[in-house]
Amino acid sequence: MLGGNLGGVLLTVAYFRFLHPAVLQHENMHSVTELGYFLAACVALVVAGRSVARRWSHRLRLANGVLPSGAVGDGLRKGALLVPARLAVLSFACWIAAAVLWGIAWPLWTESFSLIDAVRKGVGLVFVSGTVVSVYIFLAIERIWRERIPHIFPDGALTAAKAPKLRVRTRMVILFMLMSVLPMAVLSVATLGRTNALLQVEIETPEVVINNLVVLQVVLAVTGLFVAMRLANYVADSVSQPLRMLVSSMRQVKAGNLQVHCPVVSNDELGEAGEGFNQMVQGLREREEIRETFGRYVSPQVRDEILTGRAKLEGGLREVSVLFADLRGFTSWVESTDPTVVVADLNVYFTEMDTAIRECGGLVLQYIGDEIEAVFGAPQADSSHADHAVAAALAMQSRLDAWNITRRAAGKPELHHGIGIHSGKVVAGSIGSPSRMSYSLVGDVVNVASRIQSLNKELGTRVLVSAVTRQSLSAKPPMRPFPSVRVKGRVAEVEVFALG
Repeated sequence: MLGGNLGGVLLTVAYFRFLHPAVLQHENMHSVTELGYFLAACVALVVAGRSVARRWSHRLRLANGVLPSGAVGDGLRKGALLVPARLAVLSFACWIAAAVLWGIAWPLWTESFSLIDAVRKGVGLVFVSGTVVSVYIFLAIERIWRERIPHIFPDGALTAAKAPKLRVRTRMVILFMLMSVLPMAVLSVATLGRTNALLQVEIETPEVVINNLVVLQVVLAVTGLFVAMRLANYVADSVSQPLRMLVSSMRQVKAGNLQVHCPVVSNDELGEAGEGFNQMVQGLREREEIRETFGRYVSPQVRDEILTGRAKLEGGLREVSVLFADLRGFTSWVESTDPTVVVADLNVYFTEMDTAIRECGGLVLQYIGDEIEAVFGAPQADSSHADHAVAAALAMQSRLDAWNITRRAAGKPELHHGIGIHSGKVVAGSIGSPSRMSYSLVGDVVNVASRIQSLNKELGTRVLVSAVTRQSLSAKPPMRPFPSVRVKGRVAEVEVFALG
């Protein structure tokens, strides 16, 4: 503000020295009384301006960037966005006061008041110097204040403050008017005055008037160019800075960083774009959190099929291999073991089994107590589903054996399970109520696979594979055949083979 107003003083001196020198012809600028008057007036304006500015910013400075909630906080946030505008208005009011003190009060005191001179002084002080200085102060303070806005609005919600907005288009129009219309108007008035003077002077003085006009145009061009460059630089920064931050944030999101937050530093369309970007990224973060959480309850394959819309919610016929695994002696183990230990051990067991199934391209559909239901070949088709199911069973056995070694070392009982595998066609899709659905398999293949798993208890085996699954294998591992058996709920007998 100090720099802008000192620049305005120089602009005022140039205006009255070169554009309207007649205004000063009756002023005695070397008078001690006049110098004392204007010195006192300047001090009074500075003191009054600082007092008003401190009163406006008192509560905001006390908050130290952490604004309270409620109506008080809302008022402070609105006031924070209006800081550049308020200080610009305050500066303009001081220039109006200067016009009154110099153009009216002083001439009345010295009995030299002239309405024409008062108007000329008012135009020069208010509409030329005052306007240029106020716009400069607004843009300069706004540029500085943008460093504080993110601290006052850490969430970037500037729109919620409901402060008046200075649109980008309005900003550009004001700059255009100030840099084109105002200099043209001043030049036109000055040229018209010199032309009238040229018509009234004697024959030997036209050269003086013309030289004065040339000097006037040079001064106006140099001053206008300097002011225009400064103001244009501030206006350009007010547009380019938020855009640079937005582009930088977009690049980080493109690189996979969803924790980025674009600083919102303006209360205009660019600020709205920044707020919209942050809301979009927040939505992406929430979607990713939902996706990750969803993936803990269903397989990532099912999750991705559902979220991308590829899963057939109405159901589809799939050629698959179904695997069931069930712990042996689970009831007696639970009754003799602390519940927290049971839950912890089950979580470790399921983690090991789930890892083996996933590594072989399978999908765990559900955990039912101590039982695991998995499928190979859905929701994504797999022509080698039988091979992958058998490989998963072997991997599950290997992982369980390795875990039992650790359990024995810790003094815990070993755990054993039985696995059954059957292949065929099933109906696969999202089944349930409108409020809760799950990806499930429906068909005789599922029931047979579950019954085959139960046969492990009767036959004393660990992994049983149906003849249908065995025929679908491209590479047949060592298997022991068993006589055909009749399983519960099925009339036809089932031929099974023990794996390993």
